[in-house]
Amino acid sequence: MLVFIGMFLVIIFQLAHLQLFSSEYKAQADMQGTFRKVIYPDRGIVYDRHHNAILQNSVIYDLMLTPNKLKGIDTIGLCNILGIDTATFRKKVIEVIIKNGRSRASIFEPLLTNDKMAKLNESLYRFAPAFYLQERSVRSYPYDAAANVLGYTAEVDTNFLKKHKDEGYVSGDYAGMTGLERTYEKVLMGERGIEHWKRDNKNRLTEKLENGRYDTSAVAGQNVYTSIDINLQELGEKLMQNKLGAIVAIDPKTGGVLCMVSAPTYQPKYLTGNERRKHFSELFLNPALPLLNRTVSATYSPGSTFKTLQALVGLHENVITPDFTVTCGGAFYGCGTGKPMRCLDYGTFNLRNAITVSDNTYFATVMQRVINNPKYPTIDSSLTAWDNYMAAFGLGHKLGVDVPSEKRGNIPTPAYFNKSFGAGKWNYCSFRSVSIGQGEVDVTPIQVANEMAYIANKGWYITPHVVDSIEGGDKYQILEQYRKRHNAIDIPDSIFEVVHDGMQGVLERGTGGRAKVEGITICGKTGTVENYYRGVKQENHSFFCAFAPRENPKIAIMCVVENSGRFGGTYAAPIVGLMIEKYLKDSIVDKRRLAQIEELSKLTLIPKKIYAEVRRQDSLRHSKDSSYLISKGYIKIVKDTTGIDDDGEDDAISKMIKDKQALEKEKSKKDSSDKKTIIRTEAILPDNKRKPAADSINKTNR
Repeated sequence: MLVFIGMFLVIIFQLAHLQLFSSEYKAQADMQGTFRKVIYPDRGIVYDRHHNAILQNSVIYDLMLTPNKLKGIDTIGLCNILGIDTATFRKKVIEVIIKNGRSRASIFEPLLTNDKMAKLNESLYRFAPAFYLQERSVRSYPYDAAANVLGYTAEVDTNFLKKHKDEGYVSGDYAGMTGLERTYEKVLMGERGIEHWKRDNKNRLTEKLENGRYDTSAVAGQNVYTSIDINLQELGEKLMQNKLGAIVAIDPKTGGVLCMVSAPTYQPKYLTGNERRKHFSELFLNPALPLLNRTVSATYSPGSTFKTLQALVGLHENVITPDFTVTCGGAFYGCGTGKPMRCLDYGTFNLRNAITVSDNTYFATVMQRVINNPKYPTIDSSLTAWDNYMAAFGLGHKLGVDVPSEKRGNIPTPAYFNKSFGAGKWNYCSFRSVSIGQGEVDVTPIQVANEMAYIANKGWYITPHVVDSIEGGDKYQILEQYRKRHNAIDIPDSIFEVVHDGMQGVLERGTGGRAKVEGITICGKTGTVENYYRGVKQENHSFFCAFAPRENPKIAIMCVVENSGRFGGTYAAPIVGLMIEKYLKDSIVDKRRLAQIEELSKLTLIPKKIYAEVRRQDSLRHSKDSSYLISKGYIKIVKDTTGIDDDGEDDAISKMIKDKQALEKEKSKKDSSDKKTIIRTEAILPDNKRKPAADSINKTNR
């Protein structure tokens, strides 16, 4: 009797606990009858300098899945709507579980097409509660330009979540991966909202729970206003079609970037939509590296454009005067007769004329005088002083531009030469080619454009930046650094005037005549840059940089056309001239100038090495070649060069790796069962058909 009474009391107490005190079953009942919907905010809109929207939003839908609610789902019906088979369905379910567990909703099918949306809307109740539609704001591009500047967004993966674990991201969120989308992610992303809805007996959403009492509103991201002139950007991209290289233009008074052209580029919308992963894979593995933002991430020897800086240093150090002359008899013999450095212009030149005709011997002599200046006790101290000038000009270090993956370039230091030659075992003749912008000096395009802004301003610059202002205020103080002038060395205006004279002469009677624009006084400098690829000399790069007008400059600009095989005045100069005309005159109407635009845009100057790489790579669509590229580290080289990871986008690469591993495992089993040693040798191919080695990649260096 006591046992019976005790059991009865336990049951009574448990029923009372479940009905009166415990919230477990209430919560489960609420979950069956309610739905928690995440509201993703609109990302901030990006405007150009004329308040044209260059990056805005459109609405799409993702199909979401909660795996532990899959029982009883009409799998065949859903597969028919999505256009997949049941094996693919199972694979995608497994991927969702691995990615985010069984009980949390994850994206099953992203970025649904209008056709799929229409079919799902009619019959979604058949697939609830496991599946539901998630509205999302995605990026749209009114202009087909500035892809490398704007960047792209992508769904965050586990690696991203680990790197940004304290920033509130959850699986299924999208975040900026490159360009302004990455730099200004906090500004553009906004804040997610939550809505609570009631369900009916068919799992259809009916009305908000308690009239939205528990809802929180999504907060849209802040809009940003840039210095980009989208029309100038479009012209630059047109002129650089079928070429490798870059154009960067800056407003010297503000440091605002007017255009930032990296060639080759791609259509911004190419990395949106339901085929983005396929497109990303194509771009990622393209030997011409369209994902590489050459304006900030590629480094080049500056060639003769560097001579303007040598002139500033020589004049300020008082080792030369404007009237100091040097005679060129065919080469620079200041280091003896062994392999003298050639010059192309015979004659005697003062500083202004030496800049105008770009005489090598003159500037080799200038730098030799700087390095051998008796006021410095050692060569280490004189080179250090020269390094300080270069740092003041914005070279040898990152400028801090608000576009990711900026490289620092290279300015040689005493430590570098001590390591290379040994302490006390080097002198000016060890690095004489630096005097004309070759050898150990490397710069990025943004640094060269900024160098022009420095010269235009007669001794100062503001760090180049794309974003000018943020609507609603700069609460993260990102823009503060772009308000300060940098003028580390006080060089008199009179010195700059001499250099300006020589640069104006470049267009009026020197090597840059093709950059002339009627009615505008332009100061410029050409550069013809020698470069090597895998130890083999390549066709010269074509460089040109300038600012205009000379009085009250409004644009500082540079252009590099890789491996054009011609002089700086041949291709880069006319491109810069057209860009200056477009910006300062707002339009180009002269028929001859318009014809020149068409002529340059149709001109194909893709280097031969790129075509060779395409042939040797022979496409990742062939599994044999794909596994070869992986085994040789090609994928890692691309990531290291571009600074871009696949961020979970590259299904083709992931599948390729898995297939390769499975194939090797199968072969291993077969070899073991046959008890034979099989030796496989690579076929002997002609050079133009041989598969690429690990370093067969277009690393844009000198």
